Amino acid sequence: MTEPGGLKRDLRLRHMVMIAISGTIGTGLFLTSGKTVATAGPLGALFAYMTIGVWLVFVCQAIGEIATLLPLPGAFTSWGARVFDEAFSFQMTWVYFTNWALTIPAELSASSLVVSFWLPEGSDFPLWIVPLIIIVALVIINLLGVKMYGEAEYWFSILKVVTIIVFIICGILVDAGVVGGTRYGVDNWKIAGAPFKGGFKSFLSVLVSVGFAYGGTELSGVTAAESRNPHKHVPKAVNTVLVRIAFFYILSIFFLACIVPNDDPRLLNSDGTVVNAPFTIVFLKAGMRGGADYMNAVIFTSVISAANSDFYVATRMLLSLANNGWAPKFVGKTNKRGVPYVAVGITTLFSCIALVMIYAGASTVFDWLVSIIGSLIFLIWVCILFLHFRFRQYWKAQGRTPKDLPYQSWGYPYGHYLAMVIATCCVVASWYLSIDSKPSMSMYSGPEDPKYIAARTKWAQGLLGAWFPWLQAITLYFGWKFYKKTKIIDPALADLDTGRWIPAPRDPSSGEEKPKPRWRQVLSNFV
Repeated sequence: MTEPGGLKRDLRLRHMVMIAISGTIGTGLFLTSGKTVATAGPLGALFAYMTIGVWLVFVCQAIGEIATLLPLPGAFTSWGARVFDEAFSFQMTWVYFTNWALTIPAELSASSLVVSFWLPEGSDFPLWIVPLIIIVALVIINLLGVKMYGEAEYWFSILKVVTIIVFIICGILVDAGVVGGTRYGVDNWKIAGAPFKGGFKSFLSVLVSVGFAYGGTELSGVTAAESRNPHKHVPKAVNTVLVRIAFFYILSIFFLACIVPNDDPRLLNSDGTVVNAPFTIVFLKAGMRGGADYMNAVIFTSVISAANSDFYVATRMLLSLANNGWAPKFVGKTNKRGVPYVAVGITTLFSCIALVMIYAGASTVFDWLVSIIGSLIFLIWVCILFLHFRFRQYWKAQGRTPKDLPYQSWGYPYGHYLAMVIATCCVVASWYLSIDSKPSMSMYSGPEDPKYIAARTKWAQGLLGAWFPWLQAITLYFGWKFYKKTKIIDPALADLDTGRWIPAPRDPSSGEEKPKPRWRQVLSNFV
């Protein structure tokens, strides 16, 4: 089924749910979680994931409500032109594309970090070969169409889900001393620096990297335009977010923090960059080298999966920009499979940035990108919540009720108010820390002191990450507004119908759908 814009509705329910899961479990969880524990301590890390998780749950509910009604190409980046101002959609689409154009090199840089686990110390293996092979694979997958992309993500996601479950089970056994011979319990929560390492300020400092870890959960809104049944698939995808956050993230971080102490040198280099994936360290501490190798292999496939999703979203954002006249029309050209092949070519060029960046140090580049991407994700989530409030206001202004919606977000409006409070605190905290954390020369032996250089680099990362997304958004919004002289849309004139998906009438002779067994209902909350 081909839709306006050249896309095809080839994604099934299993694809949609697994893509949502795949977006949640990736490089952020497997790599940055160790740095979070090392910086904020076990309880600080746990609270950080819980805080951002609450915010994200209501962001996904907002996405579910509007994407079910209007499964548009470009998803939530297109809503601004309907319920606020065209210039808002212009800036949001470019910002979201920037997010994924930078995330792809971040994921590819991470791939070289993961592979280095298997290399002997001092190896001269050219790490740039690893992302190059992945880039070729991504181009092939994405040129074969959205169905191929969905299938690839489906199987990648199954592997990740199974591995997280295995990790949690192993975490319980290792923590209890059944495996490895050492009973950890919560002893690592009582050592120096625990449970809150560095106090409240350190807790605030890890929120951006936690945002990076959660980034991609909102993909169910982007894939709605290529879903066979948005009314069924989108709500299903967004309603499993809370359970997935609680199970996959919170439990994983809890057992990770129990087994790996926050001062373990394998978590961070002396300059604060990532050394090893913390999940592999758990298996190494249990004396399970084979398990560590397996875990590292899964993390490697997760990097490929995450990069695949990033690649897909970046091409769809370019397609949306071209279709709306915000980028040259030729960028939106699609082939017979519904693939925006010009957008694929442009995204491939951005992917190749990773090959150059590796020469600057994969771990260093990864940390710089995480700082920027985490703040970009915060900006996008704030915009989504803002547009959802506007949508409800316009919906009511046109004499419609929430009961007229194919799906209603639960928790509205109070849950969304809570999410906006969390969002405001996180953004303001990142701004404050970016200014306050500037290192003083008097605390170090001189400008050549490695510790001073590391502290100054970290400060520069925070400064760029905290302010770049907002400056970009403001510049794009007002630049387009003045150039096109766009106006804020009158609620009575807002178009809330064009692009609505109308389900085909159900055949009455097919009978009622049989209820699922209880075990399948429980399992569906996870997969």
